[in-house]
Amino acid sequence: MTTPIPLSSELPPGDERSRPATTGDTSPFSTASSEEKASPTPTPKQDGDVEVLEWDDPNDPANPVNFSKTRKWVITLSCLLGTLLIPLNGTSITVAHEQLDRVFNINESVFPHSYWIVTSWSVGGAVFILVGLPLLEDLGVRLGYMIFYLFFLLMIIPQALAPNFATLVITRFFSGGCVTLLANTAVSIIPDIWVGDKARSVPVSLYILCYLMGSTLGPPLFAPVVQFLSTWRWIFYIQLIIYGTFLPFFYFTIRETRADVILRRRAKNLRRTTGRSIYTRAELNQTSLISTLASSVYRPIYLLATEPVLIACTFWSAFSFGTVFLFTQSTEQVYIGLYGWNVWSTGYIQIAIVIGEVLGWFASFYGTHLYFASEPRNTETPGVPIPEARLYVSIFGSFVGITGGMFVYAWTAYPQIHWIAPTIGLGMVGFGIQTVVSALADYVVDIYAGSGYAASAVCSIAAGENLVAGFLPLAAQGMYTTLGFQWASSLLAFVALILSFAPVMFVWEGRWFRERSPFMRVGGQANASGVVS
Repeated sequence: MTTPIPLSSELPPGDERSRPATTGDTSPFSTASSEEKASPTPTPKQDGDVEVLEWDDPNDPANPVNFSKTRKWVITLSCLLGTLLIPLNGTSITVAHEQLDRVFNINESVFPHSYWIVTSWSVGGAVFILVGLPLLEDLGVRLGYMIFYLFFLLMIIPQALAPNFATLVITRFFSGGCVTLLANTAVSIIPDIWVGDKARSVPVSLYILCYLMGSTLGPPLFAPVVQFLSTWRWIFYIQLIIYGTFLPFFYFTIRETRADVILRRRAKNLRRTTGRSIYTRAELNQTSLISTLASSVYRPIYLLATEPVLIACTFWSAFSFGTVFLFTQSTEQVYIGLYGWNVWSTGYIQIAIVIGEVLGWFASFYGTHLYFASEPRNTETPGVPIPEARLYVSIFGSFVGITGGMFVYAWTAYPQIHWIAPTIGLGMVGFGIQTVVSALADYVVDIYAGSGYAASAVCSIAAGENLVAGFLPLAAQGMYTTLGFQWASSLLAFVALILSFAPVMFVWEGRWFRERSPFMRVGGQANASGVVS
């Protein structure tokens, strides 16, 4: 998975929080949309022998923050639709593992070898999120999205026609990586066009909901393929039809929203047509792609190794999201073992998690209200909300939702108890996952934005989430077989219980942690001492 938070271009020009320090604009592409060309030309300003191109005025219609509200919502909803659809590729194939076993002679009596195609998908996401962001910065939002979407679509073709299991493993590595970059591109559009926390709150929360739902809906949506059609290949045939149909839709609705990219293309056009030395600030301050790539890999690793808050957040968020993928394995064992269901039936039952996620979205939305309501109580930085207020609802979601839901899922797992009981537990966990991931998305961006390291911080969380989602479910078969349904789920509940104390500690002593970090916001400003370059 990708963490549902802005990993690049998080903040528009002039916002109260700085942009990530890892951006660099060196795009060789100069194509501008018709509406960009028709807009008033920004004013060049003299800087020695070089003219620096800037916006003509704060209300320049070419600036994405000045798009009309209708246009903003068209772009946003288009990105949200893509975010809902593309993760389906990750978990949908799990409902067809019995067919894969027969076709490719896979023995799963001891170990779930068929799950390697999901592990590969998730590892691809972890790798691409570290090395692919500089490419997106260079390409811009629209061009980057279309290139990786097309590559993603092409990678599904060999999945549908795979002659052997290795083909699935390899191609899904690349499709999973593309999903990560596409999701990052989609979420980076939101702060490019919506200015301020309040304006961004609804689009960002909807983005997180769409990504979680897209990752969860794979099994229930594609279970009918296994139930009614003759081959698992139809899972990918249908995806080819869906993604191919939406290709022209995304082409016409997703527009360029990176202000730096729009200005850069305009400056290049002016250099070509006038011969003048006109450049943007980003062009003058650009770094090499190799340097940017090295920083994008090094910084998340460095932060994850040195920041206790980020370590705790990564474990908490990664475990929470990893349970979505874990349930693709454990529900099969529980519902087949207890109630004698078919494999495809266990795919349908995961819709309970989706229902929980939707309910969790409403709770997260209330959590945003609590966050803004904390502003009068902020004695550290008067006039802004308390960063740790982001976590209030997630504490309830983590203790009651994930931990409580896991215990319900564990201790209602008896054949004499109706199947609706453990299913309620699944819904509770879905509720908790949504509140936790949503709260962490905002909290990490808030506390690291002042130093410009928010992108690197959430990048480390994204990589952790993908790795846990890829490898945790591999332990499900052995764990549920050895410990039994009740104690296997209880073990997960106890892990969730321990991790649930992390937000309590942050709410209690969050200021203390932030004051001792060279990267977090202290008194509304970043403590820049010790920041690595």
